[in-house]
Order: sequence, then structure tokens, then C-alpha cells
Amino acid sequence: MTEETAPTNEDARLVARTQAGDPAAFDALVVKYSPRLYGLVYNMTSNHEDTNDLLQDVFAKAYRSIGGFKGNSAFYTWVHSIAVNMTINFLKKRGRRMTMSLDDMDAGVENDKDFIELTATTNPVREADLGELQIRLNEAMMKLSLDHRAVVTLFDIQGLPHAEIAKILGVSEGTVRSRLFYAHRQLQNYLEEFRQ
Repeated sequence: MTEETAPTNEDARLVARTQAGDPAAFDALVVKYSPRLYGLVYNMTSNHEDTNDLLQDVFAKAYRSIGGFKGNSAFYTWVHSIAVNMTINFLKKRGRRMTMSLDDMDAGVENDKDFIELTATTNPVREADLGELQIRLNEAMMKLSLDHRAVVTLFDIQGLPHAEIAKILGVSEGTVRSRLFYAHRQLQNYLEEFRQ
């Protein structure tokens, strides 16, 4: 509980300072949450330019709306909710299903320690298989409905618990579990040839 309380107290102080007119306090929140929100939005859009644009819009909306933030939830829950809703609305307006190109592979995974260890082999077949799997996984994610994609991104990629996801999406924990179950089943079906 202490680990959870410390960031929440720090966030509460930064929110209070922002509400009192200190833009530097909001800048600190932006710096703190940008990496996590970038990952969230990118995993829903699979497009770096759209992600950058959306993040600017998310933080602009959060800044405009922070006066009404009452602290009934943690700041990160509130800002994640804004990011998910704006991303879903963006994707609905665009009405498109993004696919990932080879040039657009997420640099974050390429710098991940575990990924580097897995691919630090001289076996070109394994390297090609891992690259193909990353592409297929991203394509499979883009085939999911927006609601399912949001839940998978928040749970499997962001590592948030069911209760937190439920708060962010404004649904019950049962709905989160149900969406995860069906999304995982769909992903397994899309990736069947890579299962062993």
C-alpha cells in the first residue's frame, strides 16, 4: 500500500499545484505519465504519428479539465481514462483498422532487456520467427474490436489489475474479465500457427 500511496500523494500535490495555477506542476505530471500513456495509445493505434498527436490532445484535455478533477480516483486512473476514450473516439472517427508495417515496429520492444536476451542469438531462423511473431501479434491486435483492444492493452501490456481497468473504462470487473477472455481467445486463433 505504501508504494501505491506515495505516487498518489505526489500526484495529489502536483494536481493541487496545477489547480492553483502552477503550469510547471502539470509539466511534471506530463513527464511522469507520458511513457506509459504513449505505450497505451500506440498499442491501440499502431501508429507513431497518431500516438504523438493523440497524446498532445490527451494532455491538453487533461489540463483544461483538471479544475474539475476532485480526486475521487487516482490521477493516473483519470488520465488513463481520458487517453482510452480519446483513442477509441479517434479510431471510430477514422473508421480504419491499422496494420503494422515493417518500418513501424515498436522501438520500445527492441530496447526491452528481455527481448534483447531472447533475440541475442546467432540463429537467423529464430530471429526471423520472432520478428514475424511481433508483426503477426500487432496485426492480430488491430483485428480486435476497440473495446477488446483497450482491455488487452491495459491488462497485458500496461499490467494494470482488473479493478483499475474497470475504473478507467467505466465498466464492471466482470466485463473486463469477459472482454479479456474473448480477446485472448481471438488472439490465440489469429496466432494459431505460432503456438507450440
